[in-house]
Formats: sequence, C-alpha cells, structure tokens
Amino acid sequence: MTIGTEHEFSVNDEHFTALPVSDQIIKAICGSFESEISFGDVRLGKELQKTCDRDAPEGAGHRPGRTGNPAHAGASSRFYRIFPTQYHLLGLGMHPTVTLDRTAVWDHDEGEYYECYDRLFNIRQHGWLNIQALQVNLSYANEKDLLMQYNRIRTLLPYLVAITASSPMVEGKLTGVMDNRLVYYRKNQEQIPAICNGIVPERLRSVAEYNAFQEKIFCELRARDAEILCEEWLNSGGIIIRFSRQCLEIKAMDEQECIKSDMAVAAFIQALLRCPTLPVESDRNALLALIETAIKKGTAGLRPELEALYAHAWKRATPEELKYLPVIERRIEKGSLAELIAERYRKEKKIEPVLADMARCLRENTPYGMD
Repeated sequence: MTIGTEHEFSVNDEHFTALPVSDQIIKAICGSFESEISFGDVRLGKELQKTCDRDAPEGAGHRPGRTGNPAHAGASSRFYRIFPTQYHLLGLGMHPTVTLDRTAVWDHDEGEYYECYDRLFNIRQHGWLNIQALQVNLSYANEKDLLMQYNRIRTLLPYLVAITASSPMVEGKLTGVMDNRLVYYRKNQEQIPAICNGIVPERLRSVAEYNAFQEKIFCELRARDAEILCEEWLNSGGIIIRFSRQCLEIKAMDEQECIKSDMAVAAFIQALLRCPTLPVESDRNALLALIETAIKKGTAGLRPELEALYAHAWKRATPEELKYLPVIERRIEKGSLAELIAERYRKEKKIEPVLADMARCLRENTPYGMD
C-alpha cells in the first residue's frame, strides 16, 4: 500500500488577510496562468478559491517518515525562497477571518464546471470558497483490498475528524463548533444530498454497489442538465473511490498547521489499517452520531475512544510511523488544533498572534505546542 497526501493552504499578507492571488503566484513562477505546475518535488496547483493553493507530491505517493518530505519542501522552503516576505501561507481547515467579499473564484480555465456548480448550488458560500482539507490517498491492490480499507476507514471517520478539527472560527468569531469546515462542506450541495451523503457512507459490499450509487446521482444531474459533473470526483463523502488513480481518497479531515502534523495523521491511519480488529462502531446511525460529536467538540467528546485507538495504532506502527504518532497522542491528550486555538483566543482576545504562530509552524514544519 502506498499513501499520498494533498495539502491546501491560504495565501495571506503580513497581517493574515487572505489574498485572492493564487493565479498571480503561479504566473510569477512559470510565466502563465496554469492550473497546476511542477514545483520542485511537488505539484503546485489551484483550487476553486483564489485565496488558496494546493501542494501534492510528484508521483504515486509517499510515506510518513520519508527524509526531506517533498510536500514540506514545496509548501514552505521553496515557496519562501521565491516569496520571502510578500506572502504568508497558513494551514487550518478554514481561514479564520476571511469574509466572502474577500474571496474570488479561479477564472482562467474549467469555467464550465464552476458555472454548472454555481447554477445548481451557489458557490458563493464558505462551503466552497473557504475550506481547506487534508486529503489522504491510499492505494488498493484489488477489490477485496479496496473493500477492506473502505469499510475500515468509514468506521474511523469520526475519530479522524476529532483529531484533525482545526476550524473553530468563521469570519473572526468563535462559533462553539470545532470543525466548521465540515458544517459548511456537508451542506454546500444540499440540493442533492446524496453527493455528500452525510460524510459517513454506508458499508460497502462491492464495487458494483458503489457504481450503482454513483449512477443514481448522475441520473439526477442529467435531469438538471448537469451531465458535465458526472465524474468520479463528484462524490463528496468522507471517503470516495478514485478508480482512475486506483486509490481511496479520505476527504473528511481539516488541513493541519504543518506538514509534520499532516503526516502524523497519515501514519495513524496506516497503523490502524493493519489492526485485525478495532473497538469501533460500524452501524451508520451510530457513526453519524459520533461524527456530530467530533464536529462539535473535537477530541474532547471522544477522548476515551481515541486513547484506545491510539494504543492499537502504537502496537502496529512501523518505526517510521512511531516518530510521528506522538503528535496524535498530544492532540488526544491536549485537544485538537481547533480546541487549542479557541482556548488561546478566549484568553488573549486576539487572533493575529495565533495565526502568526500557525504560519511559523508551517514554515518551520513544527507542530503547534511541540516546539
């Protein structure tokens, strides 16, 4: 099994005001407005919102613990050599202070897709223009392997949401919810609820069953004159299958503050997939209730369960993964990034110093609170 990650970061000025300039950044590097370019050992690409860029390693994938992580080299070191003071990158699941009037939609290509999405769902909302996900891609060998991983991961989604929650603030205000990204994400296509399907999918018995579910969505899209969207990437559940890449995509997790924290999440997932059994629910209604708790409270609502999962992961982790798992242990013990941000903001009443520390974490690849 190989594992790959994709990372999304907002682009900011020195005061952490989001800047809709991802197109200008790409043009400054390569000389034209491209959707994706080679950037050292990573692919630097655009997102729907021009306040955000995306980094993904070149090639099929990489594993936690690889020396000189290429995603970090692309997201931080190389970027800051080119733009030492002009821009400041920031992780987190949502930009904490951006308002929709400060965002912009990518307008150089693929406009037909965005126009269709806008007609059906109205993309001028936080669920489209202010979300940043950590995406973990897991290869599969065959259908049996695919089903095993898919069904295991669906049972882990609430716990992955809990430890990765990093979006407690919207438009400069704490909402009382730790994962606001998912609150907005799961309703951004509510006119066709099956596309997101409540984040947690049903247990899967075959690839044919998955394809049949997809086809029902495609039929509804065709009826709305939106056949252009009938692609495998349309599915917005917490885990989807990408047959063209022969991988599973986990889409439920907030982006973290630095690549090392992202890779700790990937290590946690890999170790848990090796466990023969785990003390987790499999009933969908139970999982939906758990994910509500995770969205609202982060790790605080699921700490005993997370501690049990961590013990299982530690026993099955490789030596490389063991180097990263203490980041997860600290998240479970001290709280998700969202909980830490909210706690600090309540004390200091200022968000800019917090964001400055988050940007430093990304630049130095150091998890917050573990300097």
